Amino acid sequence: MFHRKSSLNIHLRLTAVAVVAALAGCSSNPSSGDGSGVETAAPAPAAPPQSAVQSAAPEYSGPVVERVSQPTPIASNAPNQYVVQVGDTLWDIANTFLKDPWFWPEIWHINPDIENPHLIYPGDVLGLVYIDGQPRVTPVVASTYRMSPQARVTPITQAVTSIPYESVSAFLASGAVLEKGQADRMPYMIQARGDHLMASAGNEIYVRGLDNAPLGSRYNVVEVGDALIDPDDNKLIGYRGKFVGEGTLRRVGDPGTLALTSTSEEVIPGDKLLPETVDIPLNFYPRAPSTNIEGRIISVHGGVTQIGQYQAVVLNRGANHGVSTGDILTVYQTGETISDRFGGGKVRLPDEPAGTLMVFKVYDRISLGLIMEATQAIHVLDTVRNPI
Repeated sequence: MFHRKSSLNIHLRLTAVAVVAALAGCSSNPSSGDGSGVETAAPAPAAPPQSAVQSAAPEYSGPVVERVSQPTPIASNAPNQYVVQVGDTLWDIANTFLKDPWFWPEIWHINPDIENPHLIYPGDVLGLVYIDGQPRVTPVVASTYRMSPQARVTPITQAVTSIPYESVSAFLASGAVLEKGQADRMPYMIQARGDHLMASAGNEIYVRGLDNAPLGSRYNVVEVGDALIDPDDNKLIGYRGKFVGEGTLRRVGDPGTLALTSTSEEVIPGDKLLPETVDIPLNFYPRAPSTNIEGRIISVHGGVTQIGQYQAVVLNRGANHGVSTGDILTVYQTGETISDRFGGGKVRLPDEPAGTLMVFKVYDRISLGLIMEATQAIHVLDTVRNPI
């Protein structure tokens, strides 16, 4: 049996390229005119008749979009215009205009007269307009990112993303959670080169599963840890992963050779390999799930006991249950069971809303979510459900 011991260098290089959101969200909730980026005008009324609408915000003359089936909940302090700031994400832009951000797909209106109309860029002026009496948000002034010649060749990674990319990139590249099928298919270390049973920084290891990988590719080495068990049916659905090192592919073949450049623990046969650069498509809308979802938080990155904003969590629900990227779920703090000192017996208190998460990665039986808001302490085994 191989035993690990702490090593010296903990060095996790994460270079992540964010593929942007078709729409984007924001990391702060601008709501005032004191340098926050909101160009105010009177707050737009929530559900006014058309005559009142025209006095509060301009009627938009672009193409008519399909009506929504129910009134869109405009925030009471929604501005008529908002200038998108560097660092904004779609989540907070949606929060600026809406009471419930998951209605964003119903309020967003593409302006076909501007370049890259599906994307939102810093400097864009977003206007709250009305089409057939229905509120819509659309770019009314395009930023120089779109208009200048340089902008036309600027990577779309400068557009606004749905959630803070840095909050999820480390989680994925470190292999913090591995679905059962994913772990079985990953490249792995078969043996250390030379007379070593274990390897550390400066050693080379033989690996399988990288026979078609480019020479010089960078990989993180991940230890497969504790099993993730679905608390509802006690079935194995994945594993916790732990970053233990990184290296460069020196020889392509089966087996190939990986040179370890840094390690936090000894690397042993069976450890898995993940590409150091993890591309995460963030081109999704925040939205309510298309089907009824009820699940549990079964793990959290870092093993903390209380979960807060922008922490990544693992859910025991995935594509097989109807979960999709962009789904917004309400987190409910599990009600405590207490003794009734007056009537006798035990009483289970009701679950109470504790926060909101957005799903950013979906597997068959598990999914990964980012806590967007936390109004109370959130814990492993708390319940997630469709927003009300």
